[in-house]
Amino acid sequence: MECSRPARPDAENINDKRCKMYFIVVGLLVVAAFLVSLRVGRYPISIGEIASLLTGGEVGSTTRAVFLTLRLPRTMTALLAGAGLGLSGSVFQQIFRNPLAAPDIVGVTSGANLGAAFAVIMFGHSATLMAGTAFVGAMASMLLVVAIAKLAKGGSTVAFILAGIIMRAIADALIMMLKYYADPEKELAAIEYWAMGSLSGITASKLLAVVPFFLLGLFGIILLRRQIALLGLEDDESRTLGVSVRYVRVAVLGFSALTVASIICITGPIAFTGLIAPHVARLALKRISFLWCILSAMTGAFILLVSDCLARGISSAEIPVSIPTTLIGVPILLYFMWMRKTVKI
Repeated sequence: MECSRPARPDAENINDKRCKMYFIVVGLLVVAAFLVSLRVGRYPISIGEIASLLTGGEVGSTTRAVFLTLRLPRTMTALLAGAGLGLSGSVFQQIFRNPLAAPDIVGVTSGANLGAAFAVIMFGHSATLMAGTAFVGAMASMLLVVAIAKLAKGGSTVAFILAGIIMRAIADALIMMLKYYADPEKELAAIEYWAMGSLSGITASKLLAVVPFFLLGLFGIILLRRQIALLGLEDDESRTLGVSVRYVRVAVLGFSALTVASIICITGPIAFTGLIAPHVARLALKRISFLWCILSAMTGAFILLVSDCLARGISSAEIPVSIPTTLIGVPILLYFMWMRKTVKI
């Protein structure tokens, strides 16, 4: 499978009417989904109450507590998580020139799973320790992928993909071993639930703890946006255009992995968002550029905000957010495969 050839960095033009239209439409959808997400839950909050809270007006103490300690942090996390996964997914698809590349291609998600499982077995069900070890596991997995890829001459894209496969296999084997020795009634259930992904345990303190890492990863991606576009070309052509392919690729992967790790360490793995959002954005823009990456981030934010609303409202008991993201993502991916517009089989 091949990804369509990226546009030159100077080909980006947000003044294009169709491009503007897509950004305006998706932006409005994100705002609408954000407001709906603030309202949905076991304790519904009206738009009027939300307006009063945001403008410093008078509301009930229970409403204020629910909004500030639970609803707003959860909605902000869904927004940032969707944007981060969508952006990272588009970066991975571009630099690996593969439309099926996703944030887990370099083993970040598997490393986070291993870190969380280790915390459950060794330290119990502490959410803080699970988040911390998941973050360490994700970044350690990324560093090991880079180290393995460097064993291959030049550190090609194929080397990184194979290194990611190796890392995922190792992490999955270690997770299975931890599950084998886990308490079936407590520890095993906690490991499995975390691996399904959920925003139910999000608090303001957790969100504030990971925001600096998220922003650092985001800043790095924006700073290297031109190099990311050039990495989408063949390696020889990128070198001709002045890109130090080997080092820039590692830097881009590091910043992207940091963005993803900062999110999934508190939410658990979230399926399909990082894979589907770039395809939707590419279908809309019909070209690959950094504008595509931005639209991918906005699309990912919308998908995850809607999915989180469904996770809270689809049944009396809240379900893991990866279930609605998968239910949304699979039909979209099948549609793209059928149309063969973004994926050539």
